[in-house]
Amino acid sequence: MSIKTEEISALIKQQLANYNEELAVEEVGTVTYVGDGIARAHGLENALSSELLEFSNGSYGVAQNLETNDVGIIILGEYENIREGDQVKRTGRIMEVPVGDALIGRVVNPLGQPVDGRGEIKTDKTRPIEKKAPGVMARQSVSEPLQTGLKAIDALVPIGRGQRELIIGDRKTGKTSVAIDTIINQKGQDMICIYVAIGQKESTVRTQVETLRRYGAMDYTIVVEAGPSQPAPLLYIAPYAGAAMGEEFMYNGKHVLIVYDDLSKQAAAYREISLLLRRPPGREAYPGDIFYLHSRLLERAAKLSDELGGGSMTALPIIETQAGDISAYIPTNVISITDGQIFLESDLFYSGTRPAIDAGSSVSRVGGAAQTKAMKKVSGTLRLDLSSYRELEAFTQFGSDLDAATQAKLNRGKRTVEVLKQPLHKPLPFEQQTVILYALTHGFIDDVPVDDIMRYESGLNDYLESNAKDLMDEIRQTTKLPDTDKLDAAIKAFTEGFVPEQAVDDKDSDK
Repeated sequence: MSIKTEEISALIKQQLANYNEELAVEEVGTVTYVGDGIARAHGLENALSSELLEFSNGSYGVAQNLETNDVGIIILGEYENIREGDQVKRTGRIMEVPVGDALIGRVVNPLGQPVDGRGEIKTDKTRPIEKKAPGVMARQSVSEPLQTGLKAIDALVPIGRGQRELIIGDRKTGKTSVAIDTIINQKGQDMICIYVAIGQKESTVRTQVETLRRYGAMDYTIVVEAGPSQPAPLLYIAPYAGAAMGEEFMYNGKHVLIVYDDLSKQAAAYREISLLLRRPPGREAYPGDIFYLHSRLLERAAKLSDELGGGSMTALPIIETQAGDISAYIPTNVISITDGQIFLESDLFYSGTRPAIDAGSSVSRVGGAAQTKAMKKVSGTLRLDLSSYRELEAFTQFGSDLDAATQAKLNRGKRTVEVLKQPLHKPLPFEQQTVILYALTHGFIDDVPVDDIMRYESGLNDYLESNAKDLMDEIRQTTKLPDTDKLDAAIKAFTEGFVPEQAVDDKDSDK
């Protein structure tokens, strides 16, 4: 087959026109060691700290230790098919995760890949997992309440949008339940929630996801899962990946609630990585920068200034204590970073007080600024009532005779404890919380038997929604207490008609 000279000439001209004289230079190193999720590579002289590196088999790692002879790399994902002698090259990027609306309702791993079997996530936006926290001038003070739906928290340790409130306690004291209930309560509150499960069993995470789905909370929630069977580097980066996903919404003027469950396991994963990288161990074998691990994460929670859109990210980190020791290394670190803590006590939990919040050790450093005017008014004396009740309760165990004033304080304390109890996954709307606390602090419940208080509360809410809907609407819309005379009259009318369960049983037995 003959080719014409003109065709050859045109082909050469086309190739000359498309010729690009720029050379692409890639810095490539060689893997000298691999094992336990860690690799070392020689030849990456210009690698940057936290830079994303690509292995010849397609796996990725992050440059962690920059030493004179080699680079220490944490491998993201499986490392069994990486061998000594493999090539590893710089990408010039730092670790990023997919972000955006497409992730809402999905369960993803710390790399942003779906693990819920519902197909790929279609988003082209990414954000680096590490980002400098907003500065002082980029923030505004926390003033808008974040309603958890739990009376004991909203009344005693209020949380504001943009706050960092630590949930701390021994294992199996209801820490995750408090966080899950708070997420469920955000339905219709214009809030996007992110639940980061670090080192939780896959079956446990599946149960939590099903709970959220059952209450319609997955419609506004992203779940980031790093299970105990996954390599330590994924547990280490999981909270940062969740924070990056939340920042995408925060910087677009939206409100975000992020739960880190729990940071004790992240600290343990980071300790494992650091020891494998031969970093010097410090107290309890943790590396020297363990405080910075959590501070640079939690500082990213903020209420942004109006110039930046006024978005917020509220963080609820969870820390597990050993035998209630909140003076241990990691708990004290995180307590000093956060704006308060909700301390859950084992003894209270096992005695049936749930949520088992210890009012004496729990505190919110934002306080009344994160409460509505109505809640501030009705919860004023609650902490005092509780603490004096605890003291008197201990004193009366000796069986001494009590005067009328002491007896009245004890009675009020018992009822306060009972009112603050709440069933699992039953967060209460703000106006219903306000009404029952108003009834408690104004003495309407003083004659109601302690065992009947939950039934009384449920009946009161139903009665007011039916017979005094205008009062409930007013509290809901204005966040202030309505005309107290009308409210007193409505509560009094219900209380007078309320029949204790014992009286109902006696009536039935007479029949």
